[in-house]
Amino acid sequence: MTEVFFVRHAQSDLTNHDEESRALSPKGLADRRLVTAFFAERSLDAVFSSPYRRTVETVEPLARERGLAIRLDSDFRERDAGGWLEDFDAFARAQWADFSYRLPGGESLAEAQTRNLRALSRVLAEYPGGSVVIGSHGTALCTVIHAFDPSFGYPDFAAMQGLMPWIVQFRFHGAACRHIQTFDLFAE
Repeated sequence: MTEVFFVRHAQSDLTNHDEESRALSPKGLADRRLVTAFFAERSLDAVFSSPYRRTVETVEPLARERGLAIRLDSDFRERDAGGWLEDFDAFARAQWADFSYRLPGGESLAEAQTRNLRALSRVLAEYPGGSVVIGSHGTALCTVIHAFDPSFGYPDFAAMQGLMPWIVQFRFHGAACRHIQTFDLFAE
């Protein structure tokens, strides 16, 4: 059984509208300790991350404590919306209603899902029977959940939006997902 823990980044500084360089907010920096504490009693073989700054910053203390390098994989990046969105909720509803919906210059949920699943397949092939952490994003992670649990939809996505950091554990037998469990670190 392979365990993969996707870690949605902690709270980021929304005054920076650049997806790649947006850092964690002071609260997000403080909340990274919740991630490290969650994994205190778990063994880990590797830490991967989206290359976006907020995800790297979220898993950095954990990787450092374990003596593991963070392996960046651009396929784990967030869905590209095509620019900053003033009405994110309307956009998200449209995307969850039609996985092929995208704005000019942006990505659909189907495209983001395909990219993230491709990266996950590489991780599963490299660490069969292992335990891996992946620094991730809310929308990207939700498309992965949806791939293995099609009942996960917009209401679930909306309910998760304020959960930062948020951890989702997947258990795989080969490439088959056998179990999904979510962890709200503030309720732990």
